[in-house]
Amino acid sequence: MVRIVNKKVGQTPLECIDEIKKNEPKLVHLPLTYAGRLDPLAKGLLLILVGDECHKKDEYLALSKEYEVTILFGFETDTYDVMGKIIGQKDTEELNNYEMLENILPQFTGRIRQAYPPYSSRTVLGKPLFKWAREGKINEITIPSHDVFVEKIEMIKQEKINGDKLLNKIKGDISKVKGDFRQTDIINIWKDVLNEKKEQEFNTVTLRISCGSGVYVRGLAHDLGHALKIPALALEIIRTKVGEYEIN
Repeated sequence: MVRIVNKKVGQTPLECIDEIKKNEPKLVHLPLTYAGRLDPLAKGLLLILVGDECHKKDEYLALSKEYEVTILFGFETDTYDVMGKIIGQKDTEELNNYEMLENILPQFTGRIRQAYPPYSSRTVLGKPLFKWAREGKINEITIPSHDVFVEKIEMIKQEKINGDKLLNKIKGDISKVKGDFRQTDIINIWKDVLNEKKEQEFNTVTLRISCGSGVYVRGLAHDLGHALKIPALALEIIRTKVGEYEIN
């Protein structure tokens, strides 16, 4: 049995499992697991495996994925999304026609080599990368990379957002995340930066990405920015499809 869940911003996969058990008491005593986690700020399709289907987890993990990611230009963070400390800023007026982005998208399709984000659960020397990063020791190790497959990237929308609306979105999204993710510090950093730029407009672009397993979408946002020499991060990530599963 497979349950298709529309994960909300701030929810963890384990909280989604708890919600299913609460709504369906008959499943309380059955094993449940999720196939393919989503970051705290990401939302969308999450597969919950029930009972004997848990034994097929690796098969579900290998399924193709589809995402819609909104990339914010002008800022770079240590997490590659808005949940991180700002480590780079730049005005992005030169991106207004988006031709620069369209020209580099082919570089990120096919089989590519992608480094793991510093804030991820990939283990190095027995310790997850995010712990190395939190301890300020990420520069003491070599961040590993892996081969991933990106089938297609389509640009589906270009918009602008002013500093006031951007700050409200960031505060709203981060406030929904539970646990220790430096929420207070991060919100204060964004307040300090954006309170002085309430009327300034920032460029965003929404991409549809079809890819294989193992792709870090916020990593793609970060890497696209580096290729453009413009700071960039994932403002919003929605997983729309896993294999043939999708949210109706």
